[in-house]
Formats: sequence, C-alpha cells, structure tokens
Amino acid sequence: MHKVQVNGKLNFDTDSLNGITTVNNQVTNADIRQLAALSYHVIYNSTSYNVEVVSLDKATKMAEIKVNGNTYRITAKDQFDLLLDQLGMSDQNTSRVSEIKAPMPGLVLKVFVAEGDVVNKGDNLFILEAMKMENIIKAPADVTIKSAKIKAGDKVEKGQVLMLF
Repeated sequence: MHKVQVNGKLNFDTDSLNGITTVNNQVTNADIRQLAALSYHVIYNSTSYNVEVVSLDKATKMAEIKVNGNTYRITAKDQFDLLLDQLGMSDQNTSRVSEIKAPMPGLVLKVFVAEGDVVNKGDNLFILEAMKMENIIKAPADVTIKSAKIKAGDKVEKGQVLMLF
C-alpha cells in the first residue's frame, strides 16, 4: 500500500496485489507500455497519455513526471514510512524524538543496540514482528541509546516505550 500525493494537494491510496491495482479502493485497469527508459504510453478509460519521468529520487520517494505536457510533482509513502509516521519518527519530527513507542502489539525478534551505543540515522535498532510482518525499526537521527527497555523475545503492547535516546 502507498499513500501518494500529487502537487501537494491531491491524495490517493494505491495498492497492487496479485496483478490487480487499486486507487482509493477502486480497481484500476490501465494499459501501460514502456517506450524508453523514462517514457511510457498509458491508455486509461479510452484516453491516451504520454508519460515521461523527468526526475526520480528513490531515497525520498519523490518524482516529477510530465503527462501530455503537464508537469506533476509526486510524493509517495509506503507501509514503512507510514509506520514511522505512526511512531512519531517521520522526517519532520525526528529532531524532537526522545523515545520510541510500540505502534501495535507485537514480538521483539532481535535488538541490534544496547545502552550507550551511538547510532547514526537509518541504523537498525530492532525488529518488531506484528501481524505476521517483520518490521525493522531504524534510528530517526544520530542518537545515543539512553535506555533499551526491550530484549529479544519480549512481547510489547501498543504505546509501550521501547527505547529512550
């Protein structure tokens, strides 16, 4: 699942499962053909579109595309970005994060850090299994681990403080 925003105004929920793509929970059938490395032809609802990827930054999940001569700025958030938002660790909040709380009940599979460790932004902190998915929780900024309140095998509840920085 992805949350996609176009030009900072229009919001869409997209998903693709077993070859079926949905936009805002509506099945979407489009014929998409790649013409060149960054150029596509799309037919959707009997309308033809020429799409060119002008720029793409995979790290920030931002793109600029041109559709029939009109330029659009696209940003996307995947399930991990949404989890970081839920944990209060999104980019706009990272400078204020002093703790990590469990976003949902789960099981701690592995802890990569200990008290006193200095970690860099993006370093792995621990793995939380929730709803049969393994989520690798990463450091929101360059921090020192003040207290790790979890160990492998611990069951955690939603909202429980797991680490302090």
